[in-house]
Amino acid sequence: MAEATAPTAMKENKLLKGVFAVTGIMTSLLIYGVLQEKIMRVPYGPNSEYFKYSLFLVFCNRLTTSAVSACSLVASKKVLDPVAPVYKYCLVSVTNILTTTCQYEALKYVSFPVQTLAKCAKMIPVMVWGTFIMQKKYKGFDYLWAVLVTVGCSVFILYPASGDISPYNRGRESTVWGVSLMVGYLGFDGFTSTFQDKLFKGYNMEIHNQIFYTTLCSCILSFSGLILQGHLLPAIDFAYRHSACLYDIALLSAVATAGQFFISYTIRTFGALTFATIMTTRQLVSILLSCLWFSHPLSSAQWLGAVIVFGSLYSKSFFRNSAPKPLPSVDLQSRNLGESVPLKEEA
Repeated sequence: MAEATAPTAMKENKLLKGVFAVTGIMTSLLIYGVLQEKIMRVPYGPNSEYFKYSLFLVFCNRLTTSAVSACSLVASKKVLDPVAPVYKYCLVSVTNILTTTCQYEALKYVSFPVQTLAKCAKMIPVMVWGTFIMQKKYKGFDYLWAVLVTVGCSVFILYPASGDISPYNRGRESTVWGVSLMVGYLGFDGFTSTFQDKLFKGYNMEIHNQIFYTTLCSCILSFSGLILQGHLLPAIDFAYRHSACLYDIALLSAVATAGQFFISYTIRTFGALTFATIMTTRQLVSILLSCLWFSHPLSSAQWLGAVIVFGSLYSKSFFRNSAPKPLPSVDLQSRNLGESVPLKEEA
């Protein structure tokens, strides 16, 4: 009787973990998306002032995440010392700061739906960096999906609806700046995730250890950038004068930290394929939510581009999931001893 109920209990436990992971990622990142668009594109106060200090948002996000990850390491009694050379953590931090800054700055020139869909094109820079840094080889289908997604993103960006106006709108110049910033985002983000993957595999580090040191370096670098640009005091003054903005920044930092840990939990528990499917769904829901919340009109060409992108991504997940996998050769002695195969960690 106990043997019969064991598989059922395991299935229910996995279902609960799945619901927890999906709910956590969808909730935290959907709120994150709405907040970042609100902070960067919606005016505050009776004088309709815009918040322009994107690096300050990076600083607040990284400060919160580093504090929470440090507490997690101390509470779980895990390794707090760096397990890799500090300069490697700093390299991830620099590219991560540039990634996030490009992301926030792009919202001044392109709408959130355009920005979100453009993120789907990150497969190409990841493949390029993977080839150079990790010496990975990709199949023809991988390049096919990447090309289809890029075509869909290009259609979505190049044929916007006429009524979607940026608060920093300068006509054609806005589109050029927005696309340039998104290209920068994709390039830096592709390097960051690939180099993180190399650190995980090369040093067998705990994921909270990497989060702590990279975000700590990011705090120092972003704080230094704010001082050098002279934006620290103006950003604090803006938040002081507009309490709604201060609340939005605090909530943005909290959900960004929560999202980071939900992402780590999902990859560890279910693997990268399940995580990719959840993130694809989240991006689709984010676009629809942004269009409803901030009244972004979509042209017929943009709907076509979105169908191409998400159709390609879901097809890729489906074909990879349905492909027959070779049975792993497990040593009989290891199976009898109940040894487990270590999970692959991904950034």
